[in-house]
Amino acid sequence: MTDKNSEVSGVAERYARALFDLALEENALDATESQLGSIEAMMNESEDLMRLVKSPVFTAEEQLAAVSAILDKAEITGIVGNFVRVVASNRRLFTLPGMIKAFRKILSLHRGEQVAEVTSARPLDDAEMEALRASLKDALGKDIAIDAKVDADILGGLVVKVGSQMVDSSVRTKLNSLKIALKEVG
Repeated sequence: MTDKNSEVSGVAERYARALFDLALEENALDATESQLGSIEAMMNESEDLMRLVKSPVFTAEEQLAAVSAILDKAEITGIVGNFVRVVASNRRLFTLPGMIKAFRKILSLHRGEQVAEVTSARPLDDAEMEALRASLKDALGKDIAIDAKVDADILGGLVVKVGSQMVDSSVRTKLNSLKIALKEVG
């Protein structure tokens, strides 16, 4: 039995690599990154769009038609618009979030940046992201690309993972530690 997550990851990475190579060839890395960010933001803000992306119920034709309309309305054209349409046509739309993440990792490596996976209880604003990026750069001595995620379950604070290192300053972890300490005392 194969691990479905590794298959999805492999598919996402192959598509992301193809997109990266094309964007590099066309000298459109920044524009591609920006448009992928717009698509990611739309997916995060719309449960309906995420359902369209993730659900196997929709046919390739239905996904292609819906995604094409969304891309046209958002004025996402060129490499990224064509890429997303190909992904939909190939019944791989469910891996689009992974493709975006993989593209960012490839781009960060290309730029010589270290990738930090940051999880927060709420979306970080631009000033907070810049302060975090500067702190991580000071600590690690490298330019940092931040892969931000939101998980309300951590309650507050941050979980930062860079390579094999992780710093968990989340409220959830602190509460769990306190709970364990209180059990030991009682």
